[in-house]
Amino acid sequence: MMKINRLMIAAPASGSGKTLLTCGLLRLLTRKNIRPASFKCGPDFIDPMFHSKVLGTRSRNLDTFFTGESVTRYLLEKNAADCDAAVMEGVMGYYDGLSMESSRAGASDLASVTDTPVFLLIPAKGASRSLLPMIKGFLDFQKKPCIRGIILNRVNGMLYPRLKEMIEKELHIPVVGYLPVVKDCVLESRHLGLILPEEIQSLQKKLDSLADILEKTLDLRQILEIAENAPELDAAADAEVWNRQKQEALALVPEETLRRPDGGKLRIGLARDEAFCFFYEDNLQLLRDLGAELEEFSPLHDRHLPDGLDALLLHGGYPELHAEELEGNSSMRRDVREAAVDRKLPVMAECGGFLYLHESLKDMEGKVRKMAGVFPESSYYTGHLNRFGYMTLKGGTLFGHPVGEIRSHEFHYYESENPGDTFRAEKPSGTRSWRCIRSSDSVSAGFPHLYYYANPEIPVRLLQAAGVFAGRRET
Repeated sequence: MMKINRLMIAAPASGSGKTLLTCGLLRLLTRKNIRPASFKCGPDFIDPMFHSKVLGTRSRNLDTFFTGESVTRYLLEKNAADCDAAVMEGVMGYYDGLSMESSRAGASDLASVTDTPVFLLIPAKGASRSLLPMIKGFLDFQKKPCIRGIILNRVNGMLYPRLKEMIEKELHIPVVGYLPVVKDCVLESRHLGLILPEEIQSLQKKLDSLADILEKTLDLRQILEIAENAPELDAAADAEVWNRQKQEALALVPEETLRRPDGGKLRIGLARDEAFCFFYEDNLQLLRDLGAELEEFSPLHDRHLPDGLDALLLHGGYPELHAEELEGNSSMRRDVREAAVDRKLPVMAECGGFLYLHESLKDMEGKVRKMAGVFPESSYYTGHLNRFGYMTLKGGTLFGHPVGEIRSHEFHYYESENPGDTFRAEKPSGTRSWRCIRSSDSVSAGFPHLYYYANPEIPVRLLQAAGVFAGRRET
């Protein structure tokens, strides 16, 4: 059994202040020498990146759609093992999930699966007694709501004691603090994705000011006591489920293909810079755990690919915002094209990385920029979200091998003249489906973002392709 002090910040809806409160609480904990690990409910890349870059905390995703119950708990246990407290941030409204009919994969589902105490952040401006039915509805809606405390948002210090007394008397749930209106601490949505190095110090000052406020307005002692009372988790059982899935995937490939012919680690080139910055850090660590060595490079700033690579990873990000610079780095574009097309270096790309592999990209201003040219088609800005949300990929292959179902998601404003047809993507609710991903023996690329723990065959087949390439190069 494993003891993890943990809590979740959730709210009735998006825009209720979850991210602001979570960031302020994380900053307050670190200032008090309490080591937090932060987790984002759902597939979002942005908040974990913000937490890591600006707050300096370990931040990961937890997604019950991707990984089910046991593996979700395993990832919580793995990433919070050496921390003092795990802080989860909910997604959308607390009971929102895959569809209008289901709370699955939402904040309430994650809280239930992990037995995590929830603090519900209630927007309270302009209300008093009307708060009671709102809170009561959240407490009574499900048999296992997990809500252990209330935090009020956008109230002043004079009104707060009376609201606290009313709620605790009527509903018998602790109210553990409030967040006043903090105009100087607003985090613009731009900041959550486009963090420039020169902005980090300014954002850290804002969060320090926010932590100063929360130290006065939150009952941190009571919050931590509730977090400490979270039930123990059966870490051994959860690890056994994951290890069984991993071993089943490894058993599909010859062991010798997971390393170089000389026994050394396979070297995977990882594009990482301002243009390519959307990562599930758990994906990268899993590749390392399987024996790979990740060699980072920048398609923006480096003139050439690193030497001696056995495969290439191009993740999502903002290539459209750096299209002129990417076009200008002609030597890197040439290296990528020659490696993928001429030498058949295994390449896995998703979303922004997929755009980079096209012949050209038409940006938001209508300018056509040359890209790597691995694929002869172009990509273009549509002005709206395309195929947004969760999906299950079925019936396809990665690097020439069938891999079963892959639960994934898409979020992009760009489209391709040829998005691929290797997999059939199906929405988890409804009847909508479409074809996607371009896949061959050496390239797998498309708009879906892949989470490797959803199907461990993904990293295993990537490493197998890298091992085969390494063996072919040696001969």
